[in-house]
Amino acid sequence: MKKFKFSNTTRVNDLRKMIGEPFLLLAILVVLYLLIVFVIFPIFQVFKTSLSYEGALSLQNYFDVLSRSYYITPLINSMVLGVIVGTIGTIVGFMFAYAITRTPMKGKGVFRMIATFPMVSPPFVVALACILLFGRSGFFAGAIGNIYGLTGLVIVEVIAYSPTAFLALVGVLHAIDPALEEAAMDCGASRLKIFRTIIFPLATPGLVSAWLLVFIQSLADFGNPMILSGDFAVLSVQAYLQITGMFDLARGSTLAILLLIPTVVAFYLQKYLLSKKSYVTVTGKPTSATIKNLEWYIKAPVYAVCMFFAAVVLLFYGMVVWGSFQKLWGVDSTLTLRNYVQMWKMGKGYIVDSLVISVIVTPITGVLSMFIAYLTTRKQFPGRNFIEFSSMLTFAVPGTVVGIGYILAFNTPSILMPFTLTGTGFIIMILLVFRNLPVGIRNGVAAIQQIDPSIEEASIDLGADSSLTFRKITLPMITPAFFSGLANCFVRSMTAISAIIFVVSGKWNLITVAVLGFVDNSQYAQAAAMSLLLIAIVLIALGLIKLFTDRMGRGMNSSSILE
Repeated sequence: MKKFKFSNTTRVNDLRKMIGEPFLLLAILVVLYLLIVFVIFPIFQVFKTSLSYEGALSLQNYFDVLSRSYYITPLINSMVLGVIVGTIGTIVGFMFAYAITRTPMKGKGVFRMIATFPMVSPPFVVALACILLFGRSGFFAGAIGNIYGLTGLVIVEVIAYSPTAFLALVGVLHAIDPALEEAAMDCGASRLKIFRTIIFPLATPGLVSAWLLVFIQSLADFGNPMILSGDFAVLSVQAYLQITGMFDLARGSTLAILLLIPTVVAFYLQKYLLSKKSYVTVTGKPTSATIKNLEWYIKAPVYAVCMFFAAVVLLFYGMVVWGSFQKLWGVDSTLTLRNYVQMWKMGKGYIVDSLVISVIVTPITGVLSMFIAYLTTRKQFPGRNFIEFSSMLTFAVPGTVVGIGYILAFNTPSILMPFTLTGTGFIIMILLVFRNLPVGIRNGVAAIQQIDPSIEEASIDLGADSSLTFRKITLPMITPAFFSGLANCFVRSMTAISAIIFVVSGKWNLITVAVLGFVDNSQYAQAAAMSLLLIAIVLIALGLIKLFTDRMGRGMNSSSILE
């Protein structure tokens, strides 16, 4: 009973503090409104539409979908693909992470760059490279059989998403103190036994977490299956075709919910496992020592996987470069710059629109994510848990679900949004802001947790309110995380496709949609040229941000895409 009274008293005190800071209270209310309208409302609309049958609420759509093999097959295929890609991608990511953190392998910086390079390009560029290599008119046509199906999708998704596992597992292995392994060696344990009894058990939560992240990305992937799925139907594409091809919003929403359920479960399971942090040792701060003189039976498979994967990445992206200079892919291999000229004439509008939207979206997302990170980390107020949950929700929700939700929520005016957003550039910008928000928040939370709260408390004791403290003290100290968030946001905005494809219009379109259109029309050379331009734009932007942060003399987080 006393605990209950104390809890209520604490909440009343929190509320009084908020009322005493009108700006903070207003900011919290604005954030709550934005999250309700642009995160919760669209997802609610998808649920509502999936339960709508002949004008009444019903589960009939789910009964219809789950009783027909036409819909069940994509669900099973998506799960099978996710499990395979998650497993292989995690193995590849672990091998790279182990090589970087635990071996004397030379050229680690080069291998790290190659391992993370797929993250700066749209995932479906790998599918384009696969067609150029192994398609019907490919450089190695027929070498691996039919690429339009499970085989092709596994190859391209492993290349596209294993960098996620690599970045997650590098942090895990860095957190395991090498002194434990050295102590085991002094006791006569072999490297293999050390791996089995020390490294693997300590890294298991991180391995499962990395597997779940890759599994989620595979389930949510839209671009690669749209190009390579063939007769191997998957949920993300099936939901899109149900809406755009058959104009069946109810069935499309039902399929989207079936896609949403396993991804959300996997995401929160991953978050739970990560919060356990069972892989962190208790011997103090880990050292940066590497294990030297590894036995050949450890080095051989690790080095072989790293070199093979690096060669595959270079081959795939090299083929995109080569293909962009072909006069007519598969017919005339004469080298020419005509594709770039045609691409610029046909796609200049797409490029400009993408740059304008990304340049607007990036700083808005950066500032909003840092502020939400500050609120959820440093402030206690009613609704804090809701803000924390809803702001991270779009990270777990597949882009297909978000895109369907936005066209359902903002196609007509409503009480929450009295304007029609569909067909405008605003809906694209808003979608990208809230789609990219979780990445910036995660960077911000990690940075703010490293700042001693007493610094901010001293500011408040001297008479500064929360807004002034945030602007003058907290924000300057989290500047590296802020720019890391900007970099990630710009990359994600320039390479987005799965959610965006539902809300683009004739007035506003994006470069990724144009590339997908070129591929769909078998204009592979033009698609390759535009993909390279997109990658070049992203790399230049990342270089500028990295240069700016280096001049500030502040290091970036190890998981930053800038490294």
